[in-house]
Amino acid sequence: MPSALPVADPAPADGALPSSALRGLGSRPFGVYVHVPFCAVRCGYCDFNTYTPGELGSSASPQSWLDGLRRELDLAAAVLGAAPSADTVFVGGGTPSLLGADGLASVLDAVRASFGLSSGAEVTTESNPESTSPEFFAAIRDAGYTRVSLGMQSAAPHVLAVLDRKHTSGRPVAAAREAFAAGFSHVNLDLIYGTPGERPADLQASLDAVLSAGVDHVSAYALIVEDGTALARRVTRGELPAPDDDVLASYYEMVDAALESAGLRWYEVSNWASSVEAQCRHNIIYWQGGDWWGAGPGAHSHVGGVRWWNVKHPAKYAAELAAGRSPAAGRETLTSEDRRVERVLLELRLSSGLPVEALDPAGLAAASTCAADGLLDPAALSAGRCVLTPRGRLLADAVVHRLLP
Repeated sequence: MPSALPVADPAPADGALPSSALRGLGSRPFGVYVHVPFCAVRCGYCDFNTYTPGELGSSASPQSWLDGLRRELDLAAAVLGAAPSADTVFVGGGTPSLLGADGLASVLDAVRASFGLSSGAEVTTESNPESTSPEFFAAIRDAGYTRVSLGMQSAAPHVLAVLDRKHTSGRPVAAAREAFAAGFSHVNLDLIYGTPGERPADLQASLDAVLSAGVDHVSAYALIVEDGTALARRVTRGELPAPDDDVLASYYEMVDAALESAGLRWYEVSNWASSVEAQCRHNIIYWQGGDWWGAGPGAHSHVGGVRWWNVKHPAKYAAELAAGRSPAAGRETLTSEDRRVERVLLELRLSSGLPVEALDPAGLAAASTCAADGLLDPAALSAGRCVLTPRGRLLADAVVHRLLP
């Protein structure tokens, strides 16, 4: 979750939501996101709301964070009234695996205590390969986690060095195999492509490694040089070149071709899965504008057209909750037009596409032009949906701008 937070209206101290936001709650999928704000080191490209021990000092700790988390989840259940069971849980960060198996079990226990889990709930934790082991995977599987997402980024040591990643190049694949051996059916590996100095052969080696692991899900993202990061400072000083858009496009095509040929189909612009069951149901809630409560420092939430976000620092977060106040820093109520625009932005990224009824007349005309230009599938458009072509995926942002004139 990016470190910058929007500026909007104040959030009420009790966290109360308007009745309009609660209408229909439970009839839509409901997810719980838990943000773990701790990292052993800060990667040079990362602008997420995370803290290393040196940055955190003595002002907060995993225990004070966990105490705050329990309080926030109880607050969430009270705010939502007849709180829906969680259909999905996603523990992200930061580095959730730094909590250890016992810590992650405590997190899931807290979610169960406040919300309960739906039958067949998807429960994911992100993990860094270097802070996992066979025993770790066995313990979190026993605790109730059903899915693991591992940060691989690259198999090339010099690429990992530019990204300031500390794991050895072979560790992510080994960790994925350990997760399978522990009984996980669903394992994701994350890739980043377009790092300065990454050659086509390096990316191919990463793809070969991913496929050798036998994972059923891959997320692959073009490197973005975020303002304020160590990587951005190196690019500004001229130590490293900025990512090249043409290279990024060619690398995306490499990723897509390799994964598709191995039976992993794109279902979102940056995500591929071997089956519908392997898709990340929690992220689909985001992309389809569903309901979720984000707990933890800096976490974002959305329920029924109301969006809010928590204070960023773990010490402030824990203090607000200890004082009986919501940790929300601000919130906004989306207008019907806001929600329509976000629907276009997000659903267009899905392989299932965007229903044409989400477009206004100008957008409908633009969709026809996009189909003629090879950016949208003409057959899908005739059937009432806007579905990106392979070329359209490369230019997804431009397509969105055309559909929202």
